Amino acid sequence: MQLTKHQRRPRLELQLRHHPDNLQALYRESQDPIERARWQALWLLAKGQSIPQVASNLGYSERWVRSLIHRYNQGLPMKNLRHQNKGQAPLLSPELQEAFYQVLLQPHPRDGLWNIRNAAEWLSQRLGRPVDPRRAWSWMRRLGFAPLRPRPRHRQADPEAQEAFKKNSS
Repeated sequence: MQLTKHQRRPRLELQLRHHPDNLQALYRESQDPIERARWQALWLLAKGQSIPQVASNLGYSERWVRSLIHRYNQGLPMKNLRHQNKGQAPLLSPELQEAFYQVLLQPHPRDGLWNIRNAAEWLSQRLGRPVDPRRAWSWMRRLGFAPLRPRPRHRQADPEAQEAFKKNSS
């Protein structure tokens, strides 16, 4: 059985668009650590170091250096684009946060106490979609409130006997 040889990939060449001195300046001026490492790798490659040498000098893999060369040759930016992703907008706008804060300062219309379910219902009505009670709890905590619940009472407790006990116990 005869095995066929695999074709070798074409040699990966760095297509310089900057002078090596400019690459060094970009490396030195960069504030972002990821962008800085990328410019440094390109500068070292432009100076004549091989891919394995650059990888070992910087502590990255050869694959990372190769992907960096592809990135540079395609003209993609060297900065880290993950830092530009601000993420999802908060559930509550600043105006709704202020309204929620003001409402929590007042006693709840039905129970007198704001618990997690009451807060979730209020938020659901304002947002027009269901809000999980855990999310309401996190917003209450973020605004500086703790969800309150009444102290437990025994079903067969006699309030008059309890008051008499309080008066006589001192």
